[in-house]
Amino acid sequence: MSKYLVIVESPTKEKTISRFLGSDFDVRSSYGHIRDLPKSKIGVDVDHNFAPQYAIMPKAKKIIPELQRLGKKSKEVYLATDYDREGEAIAWHLKEVLKLPDEKIKRITFHEITPEAIKDSLAHPRKIDPYLVDSQQARRVLDRLVGYKLSPLLWRKIKYGLSAGRVQSVAVRLICDREDEIAGFKAQEYWSVQVELQKEGASETFMALLVAKGGVKIDKLDIKDKAAADDIVRKLEGASYKVASIEAKERQRSPFPPYTTSTLQQDASRRLKFSAAKTMMFAQRLYEGVDLGGDGATGLITYMRTDSVSVAEASRKEAAAFIAEKYGARFLPGKPRIYKTKTKGAQEAHEAIRPTSCRRTPEEMKPYLSPEEFKLYDLIWRRFMASQMSNAVFDTVSVDISANDCTFRANGRTLKFAGFLEVYMVSENEEEAGENERRLPALSMGEKLLLLSLLSEQHFTEPPPRFNEASLIKALEEHGIGRPSTYAPIIHTIVSRGYVRLDTRRFFPTDLGKLVNEVLKKHFHEIVSVEFTASVEEELDKVAEGITDWTQVIARFYGPFQKNLDEAEKVLTRQKVEPQKTDELCPKCGKPMVIRESRRGRFMACSGFPECRTTFSVDKDNKKLIKPQPEMTSEVCEKCGKPMVKRVGRRGPFIACSGFPQCRNTKKIEDKEQ
Repeated sequence: MSKYLVIVESPTKEKTISRFLGSDFDVRSSYGHIRDLPKSKIGVDVDHNFAPQYAIMPKAKKIIPELQRLGKKSKEVYLATDYDREGEAIAWHLKEVLKLPDEKIKRITFHEITPEAIKDSLAHPRKIDPYLVDSQQARRVLDRLVGYKLSPLLWRKIKYGLSAGRVQSVAVRLICDREDEIAGFKAQEYWSVQVELQKEGASETFMALLVAKGGVKIDKLDIKDKAAADDIVRKLEGASYKVASIEAKERQRSPFPPYTTSTLQQDASRRLKFSAAKTMMFAQRLYEGVDLGGDGATGLITYMRTDSVSVAEASRKEAAAFIAEKYGARFLPGKPRIYKTKTKGAQEAHEAIRPTSCRRTPEEMKPYLSPEEFKLYDLIWRRFMASQMSNAVFDTVSVDISANDCTFRANGRTLKFAGFLEVYMVSENEEEAGENERRLPALSMGEKLLLLSLLSEQHFTEPPPRFNEASLIKALEEHGIGRPSTYAPIIHTIVSRGYVRLDTRRFFPTDLGKLVNEVLKKHFHEIVSVEFTASVEEELDKVAEGITDWTQVIARFYGPFQKNLDEAEKVLTRQKVEPQKTDELCPKCGKPMVIRESRRGRFMACSGFPECRTTFSVDKDNKKLIKPQPEMTSEVCEKCGKPMVKRVGRRGPFIACSGFPQCRNTKKIEDKEQ
């Protein structure tokens, strides 16, 4: 009989951790939460200090009797749920449901699933932290009160089935506000003047930008129209160009810190085109354990829900030894890099996301990983290794060139020493202005240059870009909204509820999303207030630190919220998303066609719906798209021998058999850019 019971959250963890422990330990999974607030009712007693009324989850009813049986037989029960507030709450729920003596229950946590980390945690158990549990309980109760009180109001006043969440509503507001900025933006015209020059005897040419005239600096918007640009160009006719000044410097660039949840999701979105949910799914697999053949299931990365950039000393030392061996001592910084977390409310006890061992290189792990797992592990490994390496060193040169009373400037930059760039290349998004790699010829003071062309170019200022997943997560983090575990669920919710849609990897608010946002702004200002939502997160942090009682946080929120609910119920009239009218008539029934919207985008539909279900795709101007005719290809269907044709579907172009529908053979058209 096993002397000790270890309860984890997932079957994968169960499999991995079982391999590290001897026959004295029985490792079992709770399959996540075992109880929660009931779905059928609000489950919060607002009249008695907001007492939650928990119910056993259906999936847990078969698991609990077995855990109770094993717990009674065991000398000690170790609750090894995740290393965050939600994990602490799951451990508390297990303790409450199993009804075991307090002295028998031990709480253990670990940043990584490795033999050393697991054995160390068993040697240093602690009690369940009631403050962390209270903080998570407060969040759950707050979200339940908002969801179960506000959503029915939206059903009655706008549309059945809508939901309103405390944090998701703020995310929708950020997207709607950005759309309003774009709609209200007025483009401003401006011009630039450049010269293409060449050093005498050299084959290469280089460009220089006009930066001053008559000794006065020219800013980006100073040349306002074509007439002003033409006047400058005309006055430069016949001018001679010579080097007025040369400034050469050595510039260093430091690596980024290792990943947090937010920065991993942002980078995976930019570099790998992964959604936040996809990133977290594969990160979870890498954390819980991957089968490495003879080595068995092994956790490859540390805990992936974190807002800290701290790194364990042992890991820093291992990285330093590996870097010296593989790349040489000059790739090590003068002293170990210690990163400080700047995120609001970061949990400093956590670590950054890093490999559990930097000696497990991506190349060595590739045979054991799926393509997606490999891409993500490669990204995490390289970012961490770069964070422990020396600076990259650049030689930069800035050359001013005079022509009449004008000054042109050319900048150059060449890589002198790769440093951390040896393993982690900086993407365009992360480059600083003017840092693109560019070489200039060797020039000397007073040297005359050959003019090849004098160019003026028209530009217009651009509105702020719509949010993509990376920039929305960054905005949520900067405003202190949500926490590492909530970013992916927030995005999933606002898309699945039809409040926003993703188009070309950018968020667009739907007409429904705009309407709900306006209603919430008018009647529940605090619910969609960025500042208020951030302040609630700070209050929850104080609960976690034992400074504030969780029921006081709920009480301060609930009073004004209930008052707003009562007022909105009285004054809010029935709202409806009105479809946009068009000049088109339905080809089937003759009724007018209208523009409707779903989370997949806008489309043209018959106003006679549901009796008539005619629909058409539309372009960006809401004009009906005529479905293109299939385009013949030189390929032959390997299944039936008929010619293959190129078609266009909802997800883009593809190759299909011309024998459709009898033959349904299709092929993807490979994206050559990928």
